[in-house]
Amino acid sequence: MATKKAATKPAAKKTTKTAATKAPATKKTAVKTAKKTYVDEVYERVVAQNPAQPEFHQAVKEVLESLRVVIEADEEKFRRDGLLERLTTPERQLLFRVPWVDDKGQVQVNNGYRVQFNSAIGPYKGGLRLHPSVNLGIIKFLGFEQIFKNSLTGLPIGGGKGGSDFDPKGKSDREVMAFCQSFITELYKYIGADTDVPAGDIGTGAREIGFMYGQYKRIRNVYEGVLTGKGLSYGGSLARTEATGYGLLYFTEEMLKTNGIALAGKTCAVSGSGNVAIYAIQKAEQLGAKVVTCSDSTGWIYDPEGIDVALLKEVKEVKRARLTEYAAARPSAQYHDKKTEGTNQWEIKVDVALPCATQNELNLDDAKKLVANGVIAVAEGANMPTTLEATKYFQDNGIIFAPGKASNAGGVATSALEMSQNSERLSWTFEEVDAKLKNIMVNIFHNADEAAKKYAKPGDYVAGANIAGFLKVVDAMQAQGIV
Repeated sequence: MATKKAATKPAAKKTTKTAATKAPATKKTAVKTAKKTYVDEVYERVVAQNPAQPEFHQAVKEVLESLRVVIEADEEKFRRDGLLERLTTPERQLLFRVPWVDDKGQVQVNNGYRVQFNSAIGPYKGGLRLHPSVNLGIIKFLGFEQIFKNSLTGLPIGGGKGGSDFDPKGKSDREVMAFCQSFITELYKYIGADTDVPAGDIGTGAREIGFMYGQYKRIRNVYEGVLTGKGLSYGGSLARTEATGYGLLYFTEEMLKTNGIALAGKTCAVSGSGNVAIYAIQKAEQLGAKVVTCSDSTGWIYDPEGIDVALLKEVKEVKRARLTEYAAARPSAQYHDKKTEGTNQWEIKVDVALPCATQNELNLDDAKKLVANGVIAVAEGANMPTTLEATKYFQDNGIIFAPGKASNAGGVATSALEMSQNSERLSWTFEEVDAKLKNIMVNIFHNADEAAKKYAKPGDYVAGANIAGFLKVVDAMQAQGIV
């Protein structure tokens, strides 16, 4: 019996030992497989906490992927400080109703938004978009992008954005005034020259800014630079109208020059026919390039002789008409209906593509067409007009690519210059403002270029812009404590 017991015990002991040895190994493998980086954790958190906001998810993903190389070099410190959670969560989100009365006496109700995203380096700064497509997710994506764009300008302005699903198209001046006065009657409580300085954007031009500023002044009884994009007679800045389009071309010219390419003599495709597109076309032609396309929501123009800027301004700024009128007045122009033809301006063979209309207008199929047609460079004039897949395709195929947060920062830069003029009670000449704008855009390019090189991503201006913008903001955030 003793022999039997002794034989049984070692066998049992051996089995237990083997099981114990295997169990930790299995557990260790499972932990290793499941481990996520801090960047991955934060992106998943953003998606979970902000459902049905794909544009915001897209903007955050692009930035966080660029920042991996910075974050993962000191991951535990960033995680301990909740830095990325704070960066991707707005400091304040405002949603309010905007009731107003139309010309028939009918009460209309729209949604108003203001997302004050980050004030680490200065008062919130960003436009007010008036368009039926506006929702909280779009405003958050624009506000998040604005953090880095504003940081890149080198000026003391934080990131914010706002707007409404109100559509000014087809409305009378009185109806637009009624909406703007109601909108600002709620928003005025949260803005100010040293707190939050909104500006124009899609659907918000000099008329809308004027109505908003008048109501703000009436309620607050102060004359301050709280809104930018104002008329010249009451605190506006020369060159503000041209700033985003001009700035895009100053950036593009410097980017191409650094890569050993001259802009002069190149053929360009521009999308859009609003403020940004018109002045991008004008400056491109002044710099010796030829722009052969422009577009609006219904169709696009191909003009092999080059877009006639004076005619385009007449059609869009004076008549507020469709591009069919441009084609009717210009024998060399061909009009293409987007709906019936299913085509767009990216079909045309060009050297440089400048998307200046709206978010995600240039997709992967468009990118493939441009690359096949020999495009050299793509520079964004709108906010995130290129999808992530299209951006990657351009970069994978060696196309020089400029992200909007860098290349279209001229508008907000000149808005900040307007703030400076308001604070000093001064007005600078067009030439002074334009010279400052060009200097800012050239510096933005070189800051993005240097950041890309420093973090072993030479030529990747998406990563360079995100990293350069982030480093300034994160330094200020860490200096100011957990707020």
